[in-house]
Amino acid sequence: MLANLLIFVSALTLVIQGATLATSYSVRLSKNFRLSKHVVSFIVVTFVAILPEAVIVINSALKGVPEFGLGTLFGSNIADLTLVFAILIFFAGRNLKIKSELLRDVKLYPLFLLLPLLFGLNGNYTRLEGVILIIVGLIFYYFIFKNGAEKIEDLGEREAKLKNIAFFLLSMVLLFTGSHFVVVSAVNLANFLQIPAILIGIFIVGLGTILPELFYSLKSVQKKDDDLAVGNLLGTVLANATIVVGVLAVLHPFSFPSKIIYVTGAFMLAASVFLMSFMHSGKILTKREGFILLGFWILYVLAEFFVNSI
Repeated sequence: MLANLLIFVSALTLVIQGATLATSYSVRLSKNFRLSKHVVSFIVVTFVAILPEAVIVINSALKGVPEFGLGTLFGSNIADLTLVFAILIFFAGRNLKIKSELLRDVKLYPLFLLLPLLFGLNGNYTRLEGVILIIVGLIFYYFIFKNGAEKIEDLGEREAKLKNIAFFLLSMVLLFTGSHFVVVSAVNLANFLQIPAILIGIFIVGLGTILPELFYSLKSVQKKDDDLAVGNLLGTVLANATIVVGVLAVLHPFSFPSKIIYVTGAFMLAASVFLMSFMHSGKILTKREGFILLGFWILYVLAEFFVNSI
């Protein structure tokens, strides 16, 4: 038990350090390549942040329990859209300001999350549906890339670019490695303490996989760059629901209990609608809305307990 506790603390330290470096070097990279930093956050950071969820989903499918991976994936999305946003608001001690037009104008965001739910109503994903989900996800990111470009002065030096790329990749490795061992050690500790499996799935595996985007966003908020935090979270959720599910379906078409769609998926869609309405209303996320999002996540947890105990 002591060894797992030490691994947990060490891994959490890696995650925090990785998030610190990632926040700094993602902004530098945006200047190097004349891209909006929101594009870097939405796309580059996102595609590294989804690795923990992707690994869990693919491994669970290959081991014959795809419902565990899919449930964890949608569950972590709900946490990103509710719990993590609430944590950011409370951590900041102020309203989060949505300055970027790019973030305020993604009005069709919930519709992108609706597609994997519609495909999954019959309890399975086919290869064709997987291909469509991947294409839809890439179309969304093309829209982000196309509309998020800004005229930014290039730093100019090739050496600076290579250095920033190297340190950014290093930060992502720290985030991914740290997150992996946080989850592994936490699961071992939970098993030692005889915590029920459903709690492991919701509170340890599901919440453990959101650590990369959580700490990246916390660091962004700390530096008063709220748009970076928001873009990272929205990008991670959408990539999980479309591209990760799509890749898995293409590699290994699978079936799952339909209650995952009707319960977990429905909560994910509802959470995105709530969040988008908050973002569009006053261009800020207030403490009151933070409490609403936190309450919504607690309601989701209670619903999962009820459904899985029947």
